[in-house]
Amino acid sequence: MLPKRADFPKDFQFGVATSSYQIEGHAQGGAGSTHWDTFAATPGNVVRAENGDLACDHYNRWEEDLDLIAGAGFDLYRFSTSWARVMPEGRGAVNAQGLDFYDRLVDGMLERGLKPALTLYHWELPSTLAALGGWQNRDIAGWFGDFTQVIADRLGDRLWSAAPINEPWCVGWLSHFLGHHAPGLRDIRATAHAMHHVLLAHGTATQVMRSNGMTNLGAVCNFEAALPADDSPETQAATRLYDAYYNRFFVEGIFKGAYPDEVMESFAPHMPKGWQDDFATIQTPLDWFGLNYYTCKRIAPCGGAWPAHHEVEGPLPKTAMGWEIYPQGLSDFLTRVARDYTGDLPLYVTENGMASPDQVSAGAVHDPARIAYYADHLKAVQTAITNGAPVKGYMAWSLMDNYEWALGYEKRFGLVHVDFETLQRTPKASYLAWKNALRTGS
Repeated sequence: MLPKRADFPKDFQFGVATSSYQIEGHAQGGAGSTHWDTFAATPGNVVRAENGDLACDHYNRWEEDLDLIAGAGFDLYRFSTSWARVMPEGRGAVNAQGLDFYDRLVDGMLERGLKPALTLYHWELPSTLAALGGWQNRDIAGWFGDFTQVIADRLGDRLWSAAPINEPWCVGWLSHFLGHHAPGLRDIRATAHAMHHVLLAHGTATQVMRSNGMTNLGAVCNFEAALPADDSPETQAATRLYDAYYNRFFVEGIFKGAYPDEVMESFAPHMPKGWQDDFATIQTPLDWFGLNYYTCKRIAPCGGAWPAHHEVEGPLPKTAMGWEIYPQGLSDFLTRVARDYTGDLPLYVTENGMASPDQVSAGAVHDPARIAYYADHLKAVQTAITNGAPVKGYMAWSLMDNYEWALGYEKRFGLVHVDFETLQRTPKASYLAWKNALRTGS
């Protein structure tokens, strides 16, 4: 059973999150090609070569989906805009169909009493910009600023909150160093450039929104508890390095105007020219900070090139992603981020959830493991609040099963089951558990 709304502070807000490319169906409405379209079209990159052409067809079914969010009693809807849907070439001409879609979507949220929480970018870079170097190219900060201006002009007066970029670690490291996401590179120089430029674009977009009178602006970073696989000094050092490039790099850039020494020991020769001069933009003040959290990783050293460590399987129960379930990590990060970086700035859990197989029988969808996951992590949020962290809200990932990037449609994170043959939506037991928890004590 989930904690009830009444078990949290009166001003605490609950929401649910999605992202544009994962649900909308990108091959409609005049949207331009993204680097995810080309990544998925390359053999071996995505399970069963699946793509986001149709996804959940949210582009046409958005009213039904907003009804589901409102029907469960959520306060917020964290959604994202697709850069290539709004500006098919990434620059220049605006696609009226795309902008009109987001206009209708925001109005639909407001009509249902939902607060629109916008993320400008959730990984779907226009292909034409990818061909110009994408996040490796310093010019992307200006291109992203221009996109932000288009969104601010059309939607800025009706948004509850806005953040520029979802999970910079995934945009930078996962996509340019590990190669698991588009553009699929494994290049340390590309990574150093991308990780810095994503923060420069974040600061640029924040300034654009501020200059247009927008308020309640934040940032969203992902965090993963780094646990040493053993007590050896070598393992401790490897774990500190993992923590530095995963958990500290972006938050320290934003709030301290510097990058961790452990990372810069290898990044320094590869950083873009003049990078030290960009922190005035990167550190543009924020109104809140968001944390995405799912799991922990156990780290051990190994031979080979930097960073010379690897992940070791841990003993805790795991999700369908193979991720250990470690709720303590969420309370630890909320407390740590407030103590070391953000102070009294409001904190939000902007993503938290699990992939698990659904048990479908007699028209009902049972997912007891997901209910238990949410219950344990909501209790972790309560612990952080008790310890003094200024946590003001929690957003579940995700509203519905969707396109899970390189894993295609195989992994299900949703509160709502999606039949990817018929696109029928069926609320799961976890959705009903949320509905009960949010209506109790409201």
